[in-house]
Amino acid sequence: MKLKFTGIKRKEIYSPNHITNDYQILLKTSEVLKELGHDVEILEESYIETHDIDDKIIFSMAQGQAGLLRLQEFENNGAMIINTPTSALNSYRINMINLLTEAAVPFPKSVILEDFNQADSIINQFPKAKLWLKRGDVHAEHKEDVTLVYSKNELDTTLEEFYKRGIKRTVIQEHLPGDTIKFYGVLGTGFFHWYYLNGHDYVEFDLDELKELAFRSAEVLGLDIFGGDVIVSPQGTLKIIDINDWPSFAPIRDEAAKQIGQCIHRKALCYVEQN
Repeated sequence: MKLKFTGIKRKEIYSPNHITNDYQILLKTSEVLKELGHDVEILEESYIETHDIDDKIIFSMAQGQAGLLRLQEFENNGAMIINTPTSALNSYRINMINLLTEAAVPFPKSVILEDFNQADSIINQFPKAKLWLKRGDVHAEHKEDVTLVYSKNELDTTLEEFYKRGIKRTVIQEHLPGDTIKFYGVLGTGFFHWYYLNGHDYVEFDLDELKELAFRSAEVLGLDIFGGDVIVSPQGTLKIIDINDWPSFAPIRDEAAKQIGQCIHRKALCYVEQN
């Protein structure tokens, strides 16, 4: 069965340091779908913000709120979209923290800062001054959107810079000692890849537990195509620190594209059969 797919390219502002990598995984996925006999058109995220599209089978890397709200409109009108716009919005940092915490996924202590004047009382809730300050919506537009601070003065200065850039909702998060692991997965396929982003101790940990945490987190947010980061403590315990909506899969792009394309293909066939 030959189908028509529309792919949505992520706005470059939401791909800091990954513009080429993000576009490449989208193109590779398109190639897999074409090899399966389908037609594919790629559109810019900015295009769908102001234009309707007729296609009902969409795979999307959009991350901006305007584009995702438009995709929700398309979805409400019967389109099938992977990742769903709701899951992409769930991946916004504050939404992610709330959802994963409610689901009892192991996660560092995180406090949402709605008002600059709350900073004094919030920082006192943490035993150490070494903390992460993170923007509360999309994961990052600039590398400074996720900043490690070492003192109250540094926190205040960074908060002022956030506010000047229009970032009003932020997250203060405890710093966890240990090794950082990055992972990638595709729900429903068993496909999973991990590596040390910065390993110093290389403490032994339970790989099955890592996979279970990763896939459970993706299911909580509703993501089919996902990635993330986890901290392995010196004692070998695992805590999720981030889940990403359709990352670049750069270290394993070719294999990931095959799995993603097959996942989209299968879901599209089910969608057509049901409609």
